[in-house]
Amino acid sequence: MHSVSKNLFKKSRGITKLSQAFFASKDIRFGTEARALMLQGADDLADAVQVTLGPRGRNVIIDSTFGNPKITKDGVTVAKSIEFADRYHNMGASLIKQVANQANDKAGDGTTTATVLARAIYKEGCKSVAAGMNPMDLRRGVQLAVNAVADHLSSISTPVSGKEAIQNVATISANNDKHIGELIATIFDKIGREGTITVQDGKTLDVEVEYVEGIKFDRGFISPYFVTDTKNQKVEMENPLMLLVDKKVSTIQSILKYLEHASQQQKPILIIAEDVESEALATLVINKLRGGLRVCAVKAPGFGDNRKATMQDISISTGATLVSQDIGMTLEDSGIEVLGTAKKVIVTKDDTIILDGQGSKEDIAERVEAIKQDILNTTSEYAREKAQERLGKLTGGVAVIKVGGSSEVEVSELKDRIDDALCATRAAIDEGIVPGGGVALLNSLKALKELKGENFDQNIGIKIIKEAIKMPAKIICNNAGFEGSVVVDKIQQEENPNVGFDAHTGEYTDLIERGIIDPTKVVRTAIIDSAGIASLMITSEAMIVEEKEAAPPAPAGGAPGMGGMGGMGGMF
Repeated sequence: MHSVSKNLFKKSRGITKLSQAFFASKDIRFGTEARALMLQGADDLADAVQVTLGPRGRNVIIDSTFGNPKITKDGVTVAKSIEFADRYHNMGASLIKQVANQANDKAGDGTTTATVLARAIYKEGCKSVAAGMNPMDLRRGVQLAVNAVADHLSSISTPVSGKEAIQNVATISANNDKHIGELIATIFDKIGREGTITVQDGKTLDVEVEYVEGIKFDRGFISPYFVTDTKNQKVEMENPLMLLVDKKVSTIQSILKYLEHASQQQKPILIIAEDVESEALATLVINKLRGGLRVCAVKAPGFGDNRKATMQDISISTGATLVSQDIGMTLEDSGIEVLGTAKKVIVTKDDTIILDGQGSKEDIAERVEAIKQDILNTTSEYAREKAQERLGKLTGGVAVIKVGGSSEVEVSELKDRIDDALCATRAAIDEGIVPGGGVALLNSLKALKELKGENFDQNIGIKIIKEAIKMPAKIICNNAGFEGSVVVDKIQQEENPNVGFDAHTGEYTDLIERGIIDPTKVVRTAIIDSAGIASLMITSEAMIVEEKEAAPPAPAGGAPGMGGMGGMGGMF
């Protein structure tokens, strides 16, 4: 009995040692000290990002662990590259980085503005909490003010109309590059607002545009194991066969003959179905990983009747036949003649682009006419909207911008600016435009003039937003070599809400007439996202991080196994 308990004791000691090895100790900081440490990280990140803001903003060079350094003026790219050794600094920087990421995901632009606003709100909030304000009431006041600003931006927004307005939006977002602005305006003019635009590396020194007939829908690959381009996390297929099914695919037996045909033809195959699951998905993944089969599975886009209609559009565009029980077809009974094809397919985790489908032109034209009739005949606004989307996909096509340059670094920097310009243009088409240069936010001060909170602390929260929304205009001016505070004061005295400061020329002018405009969606997203995260950071009272492990002490004496030089006494 004694020996058993002794063994258990030994085992328990082993478990204790194991837990000590796996569970690191924590360091906890509280209150003002903790917020000040986070603020240091937020300040350092925002300082690096804000140098890119405005027409005279500078570039940032980012070191890379592999390859050449990257030169960019894209705020979110700069933010993503920043990591600090100090965990508290890194915590503050990571939260501000999240603001930039959200702005990038929702609007595609305005990441620098969002970062600047978030830092300003958090900085003022820290001062207020240190002075004894209630952080929860401060947050409520901030949210009240942000809602008023968002409403004001929507009320002054004007829809984008005409090629010139689109060109102005794209030019401003591309760091005042008129060539990029004109290029993007021409593309939208040619393929329409519903068309799809992709950006790729070119093989020449110039930027070229290639127009391709194609369809894009918002469904990505079912499994990341299908990825062929690991760097960009996407699947690229040249001349793939395409199998379209309106039901779930669960067994490999049902699609085996199609996979064998693709393998014999040495072609990749794309399967679009309601879902691919269980045995079928596992077998496809295993065959893809072994390199025996180039395959990708994607869920069918849309829901209900809209899904069936969209799948029918894709089948006509690619020359495939939709395998559907509605017309008495099943995978087991159908032959390989139901397969379609396209020149190229690109699949990411979020969407799929089918380029240059090999369907009959007559069938596509007939389908377009049928959709136009549906738009005229339907009484449902939802059905009309979906039909117009489908029409745009069938007729709009895809424009491919091929970015060239003398070096990889130059191409990368230019691609970042073109991507920003594209996202800003789409955002402007969605929600309209407002005066640029930070003036739209400055004009929002009028909407906050009469706004009152429920108590003194909430009013301080409103005041924090009043001060924060001045920062983008100030920094644009500072980056251009002008005194930001003086410029902001003068703009606030102007009666015309469109008058602002052109930092490129150093003149006060009507910004709408001059073409200095921002997409409403970009500005609105920046203020909402920055306030949401920064005001939450204010309410934090305790911060917990893993403690740094102390470096093990260096072993005393020489290296093991090297003791003494005995037996060599005869040497002299």
